[in-house]
Amino acid sequence: MKFPVVLHKDSDSDYGVIVPDIPGCYSAGGTAAEAISNIQEALALHFAGLVEDRESLPQVRDIGAHLDNPEYAGGVWDVVEFDITPYFSI
Repeated sequence: MKFPVVLHKDSDSDYGVIVPDIPGCYSAGGTAAEAISNIQEALALHFAGLVEDRESLPQVRDIGAHLDNPEYAGGVWDVVEFDITPYFSI
């Protein structure tokens, strides 16, 4: 599944990545590439927690659904691929 993510950087911090369709799912890294790469682990941990807590898996929306949200203003959008099928059989 393809997840829209937004990359951001404040002058006094590392790069951060947020997954808007999954509240509380984020990663960081010293470089933009590292932050994007680290989102895979964050997604895996988040999905494992959802399954463990017997919560519904999130619905993914198109990037366009998030563009007007002021929380993501100034961010750079990307899409990351993450296989959610293993979480259906847990």
